[in-house]
Amino acid sequence: MYAGVIVLLICAGGLFGFTAVGADLAIVGSSPPVPLFIDVIAAGCAVACFGTFFSMPWRLLTFPIAVGMLAHAARWALISVAGGNAPAGALVACMLVSVLVTPVVDRLHLPFAAVAFSAVVSLMPGFFLFNAATGLAEFVSIGPNAPAALLTSIVTSGATAFLIITAMTFGLIPPRMLFERVLPSPA
Repeated sequence: MYAGVIVLLICAGGLFGFTAVGADLAIVGSSPPVPLFIDVIAAGCAVACFGTFFSMPWRLLTFPIAVGMLAHAARWALISVAGGNAPAGALVACMLVSVLVTPVVDRLHLPFAAVAFSAVVSLMPGFFLFNAATGLAEFVSIGPNAPAALLTSIVTSGATAFLIITAMTFGLIPPRMLFERVLPSPA
């Protein structure tokens, strides 16, 4: 619930900012394909920014950056090469992060949530959330004369965002829980 309220407030703030300056945030179709190199570098930058913002020691940042870049490369390959979708890409990427991060954080006595989430923060579905929020704002402003395609776009973007966040949850947590059950933590 807390995360949902935060996302709602971020969307509302973004929409308010665009409205305040007279800009129009149009609903966008699918995003253009991004080359692997750019995708991986951008993911590494997002991980570094997130970790720095939350005061992760700089000496520890290299690990989540490397894991986050590898996870994004796996996601990119699943979507661009294998023809998968965004939720499946997020699930695979988060499972990879969980499997790689769990033994290291246990060994070094680091918080799993901080390291693992910083590695996957760039997978958050901001594009779909903002698309849904923009569509809702447009739907409210048009009223009963809103076209059915607008409602379809809102539902599609919202459902995709929900599925990505759900995939991220199931990609990160069950592998961690499995490791805790199967392998004892080092002393």
